[in-house]
Amino acid sequence: MNNQAIQAGWISYAIFFVVLVAVVAFRMRRMSRERPLKIEQLWIVPAIYALLAAFLYYRFPPHGMVILWCFVALGLGALAGWWRGKMMHIAVNPDTHEISQKGSMAAMLFLLGIILVRYAAREIALLGGSSLHLDILTVTDLLIAFALGLLSAQRIEMYLRAKRLLDEARNR
Repeated sequence: MNNQAIQAGWISYAIFFVVLVAVVAFRMRRMSRERPLKIEQLWIVPAIYALLAAFLYYRFPPHGMVILWCFVALGLGALAGWWRGKMMHIAVNPDTHEISQKGSMAAMLFLLGIILVRYAAREIALLGGSSLHLDILTVTDLLIAFALGLLSAQRIEMYLRAKRLLDEARNR
């Protein structure tokens, strides 16, 4: 590797780190405030992402064992999403029955961990993950499936819990 390639690599790491720190700082600030939670709109993000995933899988279909691994990634994403959804603080105002949510530090650290794992997997694939039989398309397919499971399960868990809390508040 020549010196310019090494410098370009370090610059890309520095840019990634700066952007990651900025996004985490912005999210931490927003996370500390309660925001209204509209449970009737929780389906929108997973639906949009499911359409995007369907389009990408249609356009660039996975082959062979990658299909099986995509289902495994979908399941792992669903488990992670359910866990992340449980970490979100949800409250119902007993007088107005308005639902609010507040992010948790654990949920933020969990998301940060996922970003770092994704970045590491990408780097392994780009640096020649041939010993792991990874290529960039396989990593992308797996991450699409994981994200779909994560987004869907998180919002399902939040919906079910918010609905239960709202029913309990109305029955008091």
